This record gives sequence, C-alpha cells and structure tokens, in this order.
Amino acid sequence: MTAIRKAGEHCSTADVRRALSALMPHLTSYWERPLRDYASVAHDVKNFHSESSARRHAMELLCRCVKRAARRSGYDHDEAQSASLQLMASPVLQTGPHCLLLIEPDAFYTHLFSLLGLNANSREWYITYHASTVSFAEKAKKGPGWLWLEGEPLNVFGLPRGQMDSFSICGSNGPYRFAFSNAKGDPAPNDSAAYLLSELPSDEFSSAADAIRAANQTLWRGNLPSPIKLLQLDDFDIADLVADHFDDAGSWMSARFIGGGKVAESILDAMDRLNIGSWQGWVRRTTDLFWRLEKGRIVPLRLQGNTLRARTPSSFAVSFRPDRIAAALRQRAIVPSLYTVFLVLSILPGVRALGGCRQTIYYPLMRYLTAIGLERSGNFDLLSDLRGDDRPGLWGHRVLKPADGYPFQDIGFFGEAPRPLSEYAEMPLVKSSGDLARFTGDPIWANLSEQIANGVITSGSTEWQLSGS
Repeated sequence: MTAIRKAGEHCSTADVRRALSALMPHLTSYWERPLRDYASVAHDVKNFHSESSARRHAMELLCRCVKRAARRSGYDHDEAQSASLQLMASPVLQTGPHCLLLIEPDAFYTHLFSLLGLNANSREWYITYHASTVSFAEKAKKGPGWLWLEGEPLNVFGLPRGQMDSFSICGSNGPYRFAFSNAKGDPAPNDSAAYLLSELPSDEFSSAADAIRAANQTLWRGNLPSPIKLLQLDDFDIADLVADHFDDAGSWMSARFIGGGKVAESILDAMDRLNIGSWQGWVRRTTDLFWRLEKGRIVPLRLQGNTLRARTPSSFAVSFRPDRIAAALRQRAIVPSLYTVFLVLSILPGVRALGGCRQTIYYPLMRYLTAIGLERSGNFDLLSDLRGDDRPGLWGHRVLKPADGYPFQDIGFFGEAPRPLSEYAEMPLVKSSGDLARFTGDPIWANLSEQIANGVITSGSTEWQLSGS
C-alpha cells in the first residue's frame, strides 16, 4: 500500500527512515530508543591515533586552527589549549546548522541534541563548524537574515531585499548591526524582539557572520544552563586552515593535492562522473574547490589549466599554486568550497562530522572522491586510515525537532522555568526527529529512496564504501 503523502512531500517519513536505515544500519536499533542513547553514541569517539603521517599532520594543523578560533572568541591561552586537547581526545564536530543565531529553532534544537551527547561523554567543549558562505535569505523568510518571533518574520539586520537575496553573510562589506525590523520597517516590533535585542551586542561588525558568532557567544554564556563552552568555526577560520596546509611543504594538500600529479583535477573529474550516475545531485560541482569573494558576494571559480578563474564579467584569476592560493585565502579574495572545507576539517584529520539531511549522504561521497585522489597521489597509508574510520559521518542535525518547541520557553528566556533537557532525552528518536520535513520535501531524497527501494543503491555500493557505516 502506498503511504499517503502530505502537501509538499516528495516521499514519506517511512521512505526516509527506510533509506537512512539501509545506508546506515546502526540507526535501526536507535529509532525506538531514547534520544540520549543516540546522542551519546554520536559523540562517543576514540582518542585520535593514526599510522599516517599525513593524517597526523592534518590533525596538528586543525588543532592549531581551533586554538586560534578560541582566542578570537575571547578565551584565554589555557582554554584554547583545552579545546584543542579535547578535539584530540574526542575528534567529533557538529557541522549541521548554517551560521544561524543560537535562538533560531533549526539551530537551537541541534545544539540541545549535541549537549545531550557531550554531557553523556563528560566533555568540556562544544566545537562546531557553521557554514557562512550562504546568503541572508536561503528561502522565503528563512535563513541567517531572518528570525521568526511571535509568529512574525523579522529582518535580523534590517537589510534591503536586494542585499538579502544576493549577498553572502561572510562578506566583509558591513557595517552590520542587529535590528529585528518587520515588513513595515518597524524596529523591534514585538516584546520578544525587543527583549532579545537588549541581550545582543550593540556593536557594529564588518560581516554578518562575525555578528552572529559574537551574539551566539553572548546568548550561550548568559542563557544556557550548561558549563560546556561553545566554540564556533566559520569559513574564514577554515580559509586560514587551508592556507596553513598550502604554506607547509610537508602537508598532503601542498605536496600532492596541488602539483604535477593532477590530484585535484582527478577529484573534480570524478565529481563530474558521480553526477551522471545514480548519485546525481548529491555532490555538485558548483565551483572548483574555492569561491571568489567579491563585494559581499561569492562567485564560482573554474580550474582552467593551472589557473582558477571567475566567470565573466569578473577578471579575477589566481594561479593554482600552493603559495598563490594561500595568499588569496589570507587576503579573503577566495574562500574554500564545501568539499575543501570537509577535506581539511574532517576527512584528512579523521574527525567525525555530525550533519543534516543532505550531509548524511554527500559527506560519505566526498570521502569516496578523496580516496580517488589519494590513490592517484600514492598515499596508501592515509587511504587505509579512511577505510578504517568508524562512522566518520553521522546524522546529527534535525534529529531533535519538537513539534511544540519554542527556544525562548525552553531556556526560560523571560524568567519562566526552563524545560528540563531530560524531557527531550527521554523521547525515542522516531518521535524526536518529528515529521522529517526537510527530507520528505526534498526531491533528491525521494529519488534516493526510490533507488534504494529498487536495489540500485545499497550499503554495498562502491561509492558508499568509505561511509564507515
């Protein structure tokens, strides 16, 4: 019998759960268990150890990046060192939500899920990567530039529509400051907006991403009853990390990824092949390894010969050499693509990435593409590490999506008693994950579900062999 679908659904929740369980068999035993069990295992990662010098070096550079980011966020030297040591002891990152205000429900409940897992494993730090190469409005009245308060969509920074639609929040074309205006342009038009605005930094910021980072630190320290410290990495942190790789002749990225072996080109070619098969659309070649950052917008780059070039009418071009790419990254002329981010943040150093509805699929495929590059470069010890990774990517975003959730109420923002985290901890995963609307409303998930149901895609598919599931 075919399940009845709701308006806007391309597949059913049952279809999604079957597909997730088919590709990630470990999920099968967690659907009916309390959410705390799944949160605990998601954050339960063995201490970092590797026989590969390339992986050890990648982890060393990532720990240096974490320490830098911690100092930039206001932590002292000892705290920054503590964050990097935790990453070595428990190499796992939350990479699901984009760069959203902490109080935005899509981010907030993922943070609560992470707190469940971190508490269960007695962790001191919550280390996240939040993508900032996104526009202010990702959908109608949704995205980093919008916040719904008291049933009303509010413009977080009071920006004109043209800037909301086409500018990236990582662009340093400010100043930006929090405003919370409604469609009429009224500042702080309701009580919730006025109260939240009074709690946020009143400073001006060069980018919206910097403003959101600062606001989240303020909200986290002042309103979440948790001793766990928050550390957010954004795309400029990762840009500097990639530059560290390219400035270091001993890094695989510098010595092998860019060079005479055409490793980067082989990965891009494999990406094109992936997109004409049964996995079409999951890892799209929207840009070649990096984005051009130009006047607040991100522009695709194409690798042509030994040069990365922006599309016309831009005249931007940079030689595809480690030193030139590193310089362009540090100058904020370019920023890493999502594939390059995951390469240095997770795949090379061996860090588990917790992600959302699309990441659960595209991240293992990125590992498959990287394996092709490692074979091309002859780095078989690192390839062996990749093959031995234990669940390197897990579903960890939107696994808590309560139907009656309201962040202000859940943390007692207006002085009322907050909802105990234990209420969510006791929910079975099948209930906590709600209607899975971001899955069922996505045509690419409907196609994947059909491919799995027809046996075209299985957990034994070649492209899925590095998923670690």
